[in-house]
Amino acid sequence: MKNVKDNIPTGKVERAMKLVGTGARIGTNYLKYYARKAVNGETSKETLHRDNAEDIYESLSELKGSALKLAQMLSMDKNLLPRAYTDKFMLSQYSAPPLSAPLVMKTFKQATGKNPQDVFDSFDLRSVAAASIGQVHRASKDGKDLAVKIQYPGIADSIRSDLRLVKPVALRMFGLSEREMAKYFEEVESKLLEETDYELELRRSTEISERSAHIDGLRFARYYPEYSARRVLTMDWMDGLHLKQFLDTNPSQEVKNRIAQSLWDFYEFQLHTLRAIHADPHPGNFLFTSDGQTGVIDFGCIKEVPEDFYYHYFPLLLDEIHHHPEVTRPILEFVEIVFGNDDDATRRELSQAFLDMTNLLARPFQVDRFHFTSEYIDQIYAKGEEIYQLPEVRKPTEPRGNRHALYVNRTYFGLYTMLADLNAEITINRDTAWRDDLLKYWKLR
Repeated sequence: MKNVKDNIPTGKVERAMKLVGTGARIGTNYLKYYARKAVNGETSKETLHRDNAEDIYESLSELKGSALKLAQMLSMDKNLLPRAYTDKFMLSQYSAPPLSAPLVMKTFKQATGKNPQDVFDSFDLRSVAAASIGQVHRASKDGKDLAVKIQYPGIADSIRSDLRLVKPVALRMFGLSEREMAKYFEEVESKLLEETDYELELRRSTEISERSAHIDGLRFARYYPEYSARRVLTMDWMDGLHLKQFLDTNPSQEVKNRIAQSLWDFYEFQLHTLRAIHADPHPGNFLFTSDGQTGVIDFGCIKEVPEDFYYHYFPLLLDEIHHHPEVTRPILEFVEIVFGNDDDATRRELSQAFLDMTNLLARPFQVDRFHFTSEYIDQIYAKGEEIYQLPEVRKPTEPRGNRHALYVNRTYFGLYTMLADLNAEITINRDTAWRDDLLKYWKLR
């Protein structure tokens, strides 16, 4: 198999040196760029971005774990990096270089105490998918086709040290201070550690799948604790295509709308009923079929939504709330957009900017049917860029934004982007109990 990995750097020094070596290659790429520019005059940066993206992705692919997960998260934000980076990093959603067969055998035995051939009737040592935390193999047992997810060796132990290594790069990339990013890195670290606990994923997968089984058009795998462990997770094999492959088959708009409706209903149910959401809605975590069915295949990243955050954040989805400043003021303070010691001008500027953005994001909730388009997504990114240019946002005097919003926002941006890729028009159920519940909480009904 091409580009398989016979080992993964696990020691702190080894992993740090890998990033240092990548930095040196990036420096060489810049020297080449400036040399070409000196000779040719005006030279496009496209080649520079492409070379840098290739080197960075190669390095992160070898490190895997939280380093590669960062690339996966960045690939979802098409407005943050040049396209050469997002295109390359998007590979981490589907097809990172897999482990070699001997390393697969060794890793499985370390996790379970047995060889895979002793557990299953058949086990394919070639992976069918390899991403940031682990890779998937096809197996069978007692006539059942199974998918076996095996976690990369040393990933769980390297997360904290990896984030310390990546933090300076991220701070420089986004122009942020360590103080401002501290609470967000804590949130990312806690979620990444959860993603390495396959026993936790098994419990969550089973619970959410069973409670969401009534949603039309969704398919969920059965999970097998008897063939699983803390670093191995076994479930039913599910057929289907990832989003890009599926769209390449030119499905009808009717089928795409059916898929989009299922996804929308799934996330609405998770958020407003379960108060826990599948917070990793990138296309690699879903499988689609020609008859419009959607398979959900990964529950590693689940964001549990605290009750106080729920009642102080999601009311902004409702148009009625925006007409009541006596409600929006405490909401904006709770979610840490404004603070009590802000001067009037700063408070007005940040409040208006945040309410403008939430009004834009809330458009689907304010109509009976909504058409998700690429133009709508472009509007969201443009508004985000406009807000980022505000002085108090670009160089804040203190950290802004509640930590719980990080994965919730990421979830909705990911969901909206998938629905726009489907160019889908869906029905919005506006006659729902959660709307009344939020309005009653704020004594508006």
